[in-house]
Amino acid sequence: MIKLDRIYTRGGDRGETSLGDGQRRLKCNLRIDAFGTIDEANSAIGLARLSTGGQPELDAMLARIQNDLFDLGADLCTPDAAGKLKFEPLRIVQSQVDRLEHEIDTLNEGLGPLLSFVLPGGSPAAAALHLARTIARRAERLMVALSRQPGETVNEPALRYINRLSDLLFVASRAANQNGAGDVLWKPGQTR
Repeated sequence: MIKLDRIYTRGGDRGETSLGDGQRRLKCNLRIDAFGTIDEANSAIGLARLSTGGQPELDAMLARIQNDLFDLGADLCTPDAAGKLKFEPLRIVQSQVDRLEHEIDTLNEGLGPLLSFVLPGGSPAAAALHLARTIARRAERLMVALSRQPGETVNEPALRYINRLSDLLFVASRAANQNGAGDVLWKPGQTR
């Protein structure tokens, strides 16, 4: 269990922070940017949950995802330096990816087919879920870039998880929009 007695430590006053394995990295480091963006997506999901009052199943799903995103942050915060860690780090596992896929399928069952691209909006919950989706996509881009850096590793299930998450947030936004009935559809060229 984590215990925080003090919120500030002054350890980052010179633009560095510590990873879970004790390494110090600049706060502008790609790994820090990746798990910081995961935190941002988590916050956007928290905002979306404020508007899902009439959909307890959706809210419970989003609550599980918020917890997973802390797991994902912990995963990214503790790189595997060639297996030299003296403890078993928390990692995203395939069963978390599988659960997302199941939840995507469950949400998608109640949705009609798409006849156009969906614009972010409709209900407050849907708009917030679209925002969370775009932040998750940015996190995914950062994680992929990190995984391509020499000497850096990213857990494969973590990459699959973040990819599925943006898909889930898309179908969740449609579910929040009265199962798609409240979707705002793109009308190509309408404003020319």
